[in-house]
Amino acid sequence: MISGNAKLITPEKYQLILDISDKMQLQGAFDKAKHQWVISDSDSWLAKVSLPWNTTPSALGLLSVKDDFHLGLVMIRAGIAVAGYFHNGVMLDHKVFRAYMVRQKQGKSQIKYLKTKGKSRAGSRLRLGESEQFFVEINERLQQYDENFPVTTWGISCGKTLWPYFFGSDTPPPFSKNADNLISIPFHVQQPDFQTLQSIHRKLNGIHLTISESGLAVFGSMKADASERVDEEEDW
Repeated sequence: MISGNAKLITPEKYQLILDISDKMQLQGAFDKAKHQWVISDSDSWLAKVSLPWNTTPSALGLLSVKDDFHLGLVMIRAGIAVAGYFHNGVMLDHKVFRAYMVRQKQGKSQIKYLKTKGKSRAGSRLRLGESEQFFVEINERLQQYDENFPVTTWGISCGKTLWPYFFGSDTPPPFSKNADNLISIPFHVQQPDFQTLQSIHRKLNGIHLTISESGLAVFGSMKADASERVDEEEDW
């Protein structure tokens, strides 16, 4: 079980966590796919620390900042998406994408609707066409990033029902769904727009702690260092 939401902590408190882990001879390991430092005992994990994406942990969990970090982010929901490119923490490009994908009365995306009702009506065909173009335009921008910049890491937030359309687009993304440098964004994205892009990028530069129920006895005294709290996602 997980106790509470992920908490933003300072580098000093992260170091304290490492010191406690070392003193208690707990196991620490880097989960590259989620960019997390995971602390465990012999039975289960006690704490998961989401590390800043522009850092690399040593075998002991000590962080070093990458000298030349190029980051591409893409966040997609039905009918709206945003992509952005960052170099060493500075946003150099971004674009918001919109499409007529949602059936107004039902509030359901055309892609989900097709699974049950088909695509015979003119409105459905229009929404389907816009859906296809939607993913083409997103991937064209990501391809531009890949061609013009040495992207170190890609970050994505996209519902699994949209993955086949994103990765199966006529213009594919510049990475595969299993790419080593692709990380699922571990924060909830409600509305992918410019403000959300800035907010998510800021969170990705922080250190966030999640404690399991069994880890409370060890790390329960750790307090959040800001009012910012993070909704738990399946990615954690």
